[in-house]
Amino acid sequence: MLDFSTIEADRAARCAYWREKGVYADFTYAEAFAQGAERHPGARLTFHSAVRPASATVEEIFLATDRLAAAFHRLGLRPGDRLAVMLPTWLDVPLAYGAALKLGLAVIPIVAIYGARELGFIIRQTEAKALLVPHAWRGYDFLQKVADAGEMPSLRRLFVIGERRPAGAIDWDALRAETGVDYPRGEAQADDVACILYTSGTTSEPKGVKHTHNTQLCDLNAARLTPDAGAMSVGAPQGAGPALSVWPAGHIASYLSLMRPLLYGGDYIYMDQWVPEDAARLIERHKVSASVGTPIFLSTLLAAAKAVEADISSLRSFGLGASAITTENVRWTDEMGFPSGRSYGMTEHPVVSSCGSEEGFAIRGYTDGRITAHTEVRILDDEGCDLAIGEAGEIATRGSRLFMGYVDSELDRACFLPGGWFRTGDIGRLNADGYLSITDRKKDIIIRGGENISAKEVEDMLASIPGVIESAAVAMPDEALGERVCAFVILAPGANLTLGTLDAHFRRLGAARQKTPERLVLVPEMPRTPSGKVKKVELRARLRAGGDLFGGR
Repeated sequence: MLDFSTIEADRAARCAYWREKGVYADFTYAEAFAQGAERHPGARLTFHSAVRPASATVEEIFLATDRLAAAFHRLGLRPGDRLAVMLPTWLDVPLAYGAALKLGLAVIPIVAIYGARELGFIIRQTEAKALLVPHAWRGYDFLQKVADAGEMPSLRRLFVIGERRPAGAIDWDALRAETGVDYPRGEAQADDVACILYTSGTTSEPKGVKHTHNTQLCDLNAARLTPDAGAMSVGAPQGAGPALSVWPAGHIASYLSLMRPLLYGGDYIYMDQWVPEDAARLIERHKVSASVGTPIFLSTLLAAAKAVEADISSLRSFGLGASAITTENVRWTDEMGFPSGRSYGMTEHPVVSSCGSEEGFAIRGYTDGRITAHTEVRILDDEGCDLAIGEAGEIATRGSRLFMGYVDSELDRACFLPGGWFRTGDIGRLNADGYLSITDRKKDIIIRGGENISAKEVEDMLASIPGVIESAAVAMPDEALGERVCAFVILAPGANLTLGTLDAHFRRLGAARQKTPERLVLVPEMPRTPSGKVKKVELRARLRAGGDLFGGR
């Protein structure tokens, strides 16, 4: 593993290199928001919600975030502090992000379906000074989540949306109504941390991914220098209908989709929860031309449009992402008239490769696209040596969008290589034409409906169940969600465990619902390597094949 001095030296060299190329600059979100409001004042963000619908232009959001930034400053928040936002996809999310970033705070998006356990861990690890939550949503009591999250010594301000607020909490809507705009401008630096996004990986706890203003604005920087260079895709083509965003707030995809109209313009429609019938009607009403989601979003949308007789003919493209996309998925979207392509990226390094809809099916159906601008990829063997074209190995990436490290810096030592290369933990190959194909994943995660779930975190919770000697959490194929969590468990003699008792135990632990195993297989032994490590590749293969699962049930 690398020492910290090498990692820091590599990061400094990387920043210097991209600054020399003009891709990094002294340009922050505050300046980018001002530029966006000047160039695209009338671009509209519409939020569809049964409980908190809203609509605002980019100019209106820009002015509102000035007022909120002043309110944050009055309440004692200062540049370098961190604001956590645990909300559904409401207008309040870009307002909170925009105000925080203008003031020089870092924002911490937290997925609304996370439980008290994850919430407490994130607040404690980031030392967040403020937290924004609804009092309740979809039957979940968020104030109870806060109460059950344990001690959070850093937390000084709790903002609440809703009528019910604990003592000392601040009414968010009253804060939004304040009219002052006095706060210090220009204190953020482009290399400061702007956003910390949490993702599940091989560790037992979620990993905080640090992005700076530069790692997130590098495409905008490049476009400012050379307008014809082409920034990352920002939604619907100019002149077409709005784009529909279905990602839940807290994910990198949602964060980017909320920032895009503020930076690049374009009309967007957002949903705070996936109701396919509502999506079909929104497409018809607003003449939506583009959207992106997992295969389950598209399949349920098409079924719902037929059921409610909604005209969705304005929809011209539906990209597939955040899940394991198969060749048949791409073939199906072609047949439906929505040519899609696979792409590859992660919270740590968004959009490593991408397929455009103009590419032929042989590219879109069988590769994950060409490496994007300002990105480099290597394919490595187990010793870290480069493999020949066409050979499969671990993917290592480097580039301007690559994150600046984890909140837990000890994790950096295991994932970075000399020269600033990031070991993704995914397996793939490059062909002679420069197209990347993902073939497997080395890192032990389960992707359920686009949500990354740490297998180790699930196994740690299984280990706390009386009578469980050993467990292995693996991805179980699922047509609707891509994967679900399956738990292989060895029990002590005389012990008993059912899916129902397992479910109740995970509820008591306060775990997010998607992390609870949806299939339980009791086995007498696990397949192992000669060193004794559980062969999860074999467990996953057995699940794909079906049939007898080592005599389990």
